[in-house]
Amino acid sequence: MLPPRYAWGAPPPGPPRKPDPDGDVTTGVFRSHWLVIPFQVLAVTLVFVALIGPILISFGYAWVLLLGVSVVFGSLAYALPAWWYGTFGLREDHLVVHSGLVLRSSREIPLSRLQAVDVVQPLLMQVFGLAELRIELAGGDGSAIRLRCLRRGVAERLRVAVLAHAAGLPGRSPEAPEWPFYRLPFLLLLGALTFRVPVLLCFILLLLLATAFVVFLEPGVLGGAVPLVLGLLRYYWGPLARYTDFYASLSSDGLRLRYGMFQRRMQTVPPGRVQAVRVVEPLLWRALGVARVEATVAGYAGARQGDSADLLPVAPRGRAFSLVNELFPESEASSVPLVDNRGLMSNAAGVDERLFVSVRGRFCRVTEIVPVERMQTLRLSSGPLAQLRGRATVDVDTPPGPVTGRASDRAADEGRRFLDALVEYGRRARVPSAGTERWATRATMRGESVTNRDEGEEPEVRSGDTPER
Repeated sequence: MLPPRYAWGAPPPGPPRKPDPDGDVTTGVFRSHWLVIPFQVLAVTLVFVALIGPILISFGYAWVLLLGVSVVFGSLAYALPAWWYGTFGLREDHLVVHSGLVLRSSREIPLSRLQAVDVVQPLLMQVFGLAELRIELAGGDGSAIRLRCLRRGVAERLRVAVLAHAAGLPGRSPEAPEWPFYRLPFLLLLGALTFRVPVLLCFILLLLLATAFVVFLEPGVLGGAVPLVLGLLRYYWGPLARYTDFYASLSSDGLRLRYGMFQRRMQTVPPGRVQAVRVVEPLLWRALGVARVEATVAGYAGARQGDSADLLPVAPRGRAFSLVNELFPESEASSVPLVDNRGLMSNAAGVDERLFVSVRGRFCRVTEIVPVERMQTLRLSSGPLAQLRGRATVDVDTPPGPVTGRASDRAADEGRRFLDALVEYGRRARVPSAGTERWATRATMRGESVTNRDEGEEPEVRSGDTPER
């Protein structure tokens, strides 16, 4: 059963779970699990034996053993005090992290800058019941916090406390309940990954090469199979292992995603962090009626943006657009009126008070959706040939990510009307409550401001808020 629409505006109803007093992570100092020490010692020793061991064998195995023992004790002498001095903890609404042994560093991060929180469990950590907490912050690729080798229970409780602080609630607030949204069947994932043109072509070429090897007994043809096998590992086995047991749910603290076979991951995207979305429908997928939902998420930078872009790897088309409507409350992406460009490269675009929508592609249809309050810049461009044809392109810039909003190859007057409409709708949409920080108390702040204005008082300006004009 799905939650009511627009549930992210206020805490959901229902009796909350009582916090566990024995599992309080809002006070005190914490360290990584002690197993991180033997892991580090073992890793350094294996690297030494693999790189230096073959050279030392010529001097005798005694030298290999002697230097190997020295490396073990030397790395232990460094890893043990580094683990002891590496602490973290919550101080009010800040996360304080101390690290380093020779070069000490201390970071105090305001949780109001939180962008996303992930709990990641690689296969080895799953065996020992450990997890890694990844906290994405506003400020680029170097601002992410990674707390490695935590007990899984500590990592999950710390995730709850961090999200509560970022929402403007006390850190001891219980975890918000969630509503199931979508569970990806394994057979649908398997069929969708197989039912793609590049994957099918790879399978066909592999079959032809195997047939040629059997018929002509020519081992050289197997050399052509190497790039095909590597491509299948990258684009077939990789997504299959990554998105096995995929589960998505909705909560007042954001969109929660759980997935992974060998590396289990729990990803939480707070409300308002999704900057833009696109729905991808490859040619053969349209016959199955399924699509993929990708998003530009604030806070993920570099390679992490690509790793965290897929919100729904495979889902029925209707369910994909339902997620878009949940991510952008009070909007309906499928009802935005679209205008075809009537050009050489056919595409459609439309805008209303909430969303900018563009649809392009004949073989792989891509629907890009950008909320007007998330637009960064707007550009109306026209090259020399386009000017001769009287055409122009409207670009809607968003933060770096997979989504690039664009209404291309439009009549010049039509492009100007698109630009003017986007400017006007964007100005109306940017209200004091449009910020993404303190989302749990945002409705209360808005109510207080409205009350003050009704009583003839000036609205109170809070952190992250500006008075209406």
